[in-house]
Amino acid sequence: MHTLYLASVWLHIIAAMTWIGGMLFLVTVLVPLLRKPGMRDRATELFHLTGVRFRVVGWIALGTLVVTGTFNVVHRGYSLGQLMSGEAFAGAWGHALAAKLTLVGLIVISSVVHDFYVGPKATRLAREGAPPERREALRRAASWMGRVTLLLALAVVAVAVTLVRGGP
Repeated sequence: MHTLYLASVWLHIIAAMTWIGGMLFLVTVLVPLLRKPGMRDRATELFHLTGVRFRVVGWIALGTLVVTGTFNVVHRGYSLGQLMSGEAFAGAWGHALAAKLTLVGLIVISSVVHDFYVGPKATRLAREGAPPERREALRRAASWMGRVTLLLALAVVAVAVTLVRGGP
C-alpha cells in the first residue's frame, strides 16, 4: 500500500507541475510573444487554439489532482466521512488542508468560468468583429481570471508545503 501511496504522491506532483507549468508558460512565454507587432494579426487565433489545447491538458491535470489528493489524505489516516463531516480539518494540519481545499475550490470555479464562458465568448466576439470596447473588456477579464487562477495555484503549492513540512 505504501508503494501505491508514493505513486499517488508522484502523480499528484506531476499533475501540479503540468498544470502550473502550463499556466506559467502561457504568462511568461506565449503572451509576451503574441504582443509583438508582427504577431498581433494572428494573436487571437493562436491564443485561442493554445488555450483550447491547454484546457484539455489542464482539466485532466486538475482531475488527477483531485483524485490523487483525496487518495493521499485517506492514506494519511482520514476517512471520507471525516472529510465530509469536517472532522479532518481540526488542528494545524487540518486547517492547512481546509485552506488548500478552499483554494482548490476557488480555482475550479474560476477555471470553469474562464474556460467555458469568458474565454470562449471573448474569442467569439473577436472573430465576429464586435466593437473593440466590448471584446476588450472580456479579453481583459479572461486575462485577469487567468492571472488570479495562477496566483491561487501558487498559493496552493505554498499551503501544500506546510502540509508536508509543517507551518512556520
